[in-house]
Order: sequence, then C-alpha cells, then structure tokens
Amino acid sequence: GLAAAAGGLLRLPKVLPYPIAMEMAITGDPLTAEVAHAHGLVNRLTEPGQALAAARDLAARVAANGPLAVRATKQVLAMTAAYTDPDAFAGQRRFLDPVFASEDAQEGARAFAEKRPPVWRGR
Repeated sequence: GLAAAAGGLLRLPKVLPYPIAMEMAITGDPLTAEVAHAHGLVNRLTEPGQALAAARDLAARVAANGPLAVRATKQVLAMTAAYTDPDAFAGQRRFLDPVFASEDAQEGARAFAEKRPPVWRGR
C-alpha cells in the first residue's frame, strides 16, 4: 500500500531500462544479482564467499592510481547527471584543471616515459 517516495522512483529509470524499472517498482520484486549485473547495476559477479576478495582486488587497482586523478574523476562522473554535455564539459574543468597542473600529473608522465611505476604523492 505504499510507494517508494524516498527517491527510488525518480532514480530507478535513470539506471535501469524503463520496462525493468517499471516492473520492479509496481511489483516490489527484488532484482537477482544476475539481472542487476546484466543491466549494469553490479560490476561483477563472484562465486559465493568471494565478494570480499573481489572488492579488495578492485580497491587495490584503484589505489594504484594517482589519488588526485581518482578523486577528480569520481567528482566529474558524479556531476554529469546534472548537466547537459556542453555544461558538463565546462563544469569538469574545476575538477580536472588542478589534476593536470599537479605534481602527480608530471610524475605520471615521467614514469610513463621512463617505463616505471609512478610514485603518487597526492600533490
């Protein structure tokens, strides 16, 4: 007898195909992991008991990248839903310009040219 009034009805059709979102919203049925994966809500499926190991592997891969670039990338991706393409290109500059001007950017380019792993400093 209730509706998902906390934002679910607004967000669901933005992340799922409309017919899937509608079915889920009007039936209240949960999505299986396989259906969530097929529609991009879950990045990867693991065998039972392996989710933590997969999450740690992903975290290690993220942590190997420059922290300034990771932070700015996350901010730009998060803001894109609120902008049109031209506005998004302009809006991303406030996050990305400091990354391109950073010591980490110079270190990344040097490390690439020298064929060695970069040493990120977050500056």
